[in-house]
Amino acid sequence: MADGLRVARLIRLRRNKLESPLFLTAVGRLQPANAVAAILILEDGRYVMQLRDSVPHIFFPDHWGCFGGAVDDGEEPQQTLRRELREELEFMLTEAREFTRFDFDFGFFGQKAVFRIYYEVLVSATAYSRFVLHEGAQFRAFSATEILSQPYVTPYDAFAIWIHYKRELFQR
Repeated sequence: MADGLRVARLIRLRRNKLESPLFLTAVGRLQPANAVAAILILEDGRYVMQLRDSVPHIFFPDHWGCFGGAVDDGEEPQQTLRRELREELEFMLTEAREFTRFDFDFGFFGQKAVFRIYYEVLVSATAYSRFVLHEGAQFRAFSATEILSQPYVTPYDAFAIWIHYKRELFQR
């Protein structure tokens, strides 16, 4: 499927008729919510990313992004991370370190402010080989430069990956 998507995008690019990404043509109301995301890092330093489903009712459909999801009422963010990784990849999380947090204020739309907490999660080659995808179109491991060069990556996840990749620039 990824090769098919890549070929279709290349054909559109060659014709100079790059179609609008699905999120630009989405209809319906989006409901921001508190969320968590996993920066999944393999032993060789690559990042495991999810190609989000191509449906118009989610944020950034058909984009590469981090695995994760909305925090349910009464749930702690780390519980959400464990649940989401189990549901999406059958990955049993043993350890995660909070890396960064982004806050988004939707007050100007009459909605509440929400957060997106990113956790650094180290993944062994064995665990990666056992991933079973249950949500999204596919998953793939990218080097930082590969994922940050992709045309369709959720912008907030791209920023988190870039901060992680270039973290030495931020350290005192």
